Amino acid sequence: MATSSLAAVGSGLDIPTIVAQLVAAERKPADNRINSQGTAATAKLSALGNIKSSLSGLQSSLEAMVKSADIRAYKATVPEGAGFSTSIITDPSTGKTLATAGTYNVEVLSLATTQKLSSGAFAADAPVGDGKLTFAWGDKTLDVDIAEGATLTEIAAAINNAANGKGVNATIITASDGQHLVMNAVDAGTDGALKVSASGGNGGLSALTWDGGAGGMAQTTAASNAKVRVDGFERESSSNSITDIIPGVTLNLSKAEVGTTRTLTVAQDNSPLKINLQAFISAYNATTALLKSSTSYDATNNKASTLTGDSMIRGLQQQMRGQLSANVLDLKALGVAINKDGTLSFSSTTFDKTVAESPGAAQALLGSKGSLSSGVTSMLKSNLDSQGTLTLRTDSLNKQIKKLESDLDALDARMEKVSERYTKQFTAMDTLVAQMQSTSNYLSQQLASKSK
Repeated sequence: MATSSLAAVGSGLDIPTIVAQLVAAERKPADNRINSQGTAATAKLSALGNIKSSLSGLQSSLEAMVKSADIRAYKATVPEGAGFSTSIITDPSTGKTLATAGTYNVEVLSLATTQKLSSGAFAADAPVGDGKLTFAWGDKTLDVDIAEGATLTEIAAAINNAANGKGVNATIITASDGQHLVMNAVDAGTDGALKVSASGGNGGLSALTWDGGAGGMAQTTAASNAKVRVDGFERESSSNSITDIIPGVTLNLSKAEVGTTRTLTVAQDNSPLKINLQAFISAYNATTALLKSSTSYDATNNKASTLTGDSMIRGLQQQMRGQLSANVLDLKALGVAINKDGTLSFSSTTFDKTVAESPGAAQALLGSKGSLSSGVTSMLKSNLDSQGTLTLRTDSLNKQIKKLESDLDALDARMEKVSERYTKQFTAMDTLVAQMQSTSNYLSQQLASKSK
């Protein structure tokens, strides 16, 4: 705020200091009122922000719990040392597992192998031939152009560049008798077996051909399919991962054990739901504690909390308690108990027992249409949505704070004018006093002169 720099001429008063003190005294009541209201509104806004954040966390935990209650999970149990492992198949569009509970006897008869072809020996710098090599496997083909004068190493590079990891890859093995080109089928089983033919050029590429029974190459490892027997039914596959013999389960074969049968058990897995239920309980308890501390009153120190007596928060507490009270028996059956202080506790043993005896009990209470979860979902939505109670209250406090900031700006402007007014008044008074002093001095001089 601007202040006058004028020094008093006639009165001897410190006009800037007096004006500043008068303005401060006039400003104080309004300034205290605005700042007090601003501090209270900011504190409430912060408290509501914490509550809103806690409720959002509760909402997220609720959504995870609902999903795991609606979508039943399954797990497969395989004996240690079995020649296979398993994975559960999930529908990517719905997230639901495709498995069903059951027990299966599995015998791994053979594993799928990849074919390997090897050429005769060539000198490292010897040209092999030119033209075109054609690779065929399954219903696919690949043409590789071989330049004139190409060595075995250059041919391997040309094959790998053209194949780019699909169908075939080529390596060079250097033995005592020279270099050998080794062609490895990328895909296992008979569907991945290679046939190699040559065309064009000088005919030298015929040494690198294979038609399934003869050719310039030698077959060092033949392609073979995997075979597995499940509950007496045999299945052959070109892959060691078989996805369609047991519903919703992929068998990953790793070791053939002819004559040895292993038991595979597929059962409902309640651990995801249990974990998500416990997370919901933790989030609920944290929210309950926060609401309580935000509205508590310290009788010892006669100090209220930020939201003590707030009707909206009391209403929110009642809504949360009401959702639990309406489902207290079903919650208890799933191992969830309501404590005297309004928090929840969880019994893992009771939960396991109930879901084992009544698999649909959890979904009926905690699923998307469950008696508890649907009510809590609606309650949270009514508070957290763009038109929710908490959101509207937060918006109102933000508007109030902006209004108070505007009031402070207006107060500053008004005090500027008050300061200017006081300064003019005191300056005028000081000028008048100076004139009177001048007149007094003149009269004194005249009287002194006449007396002489």
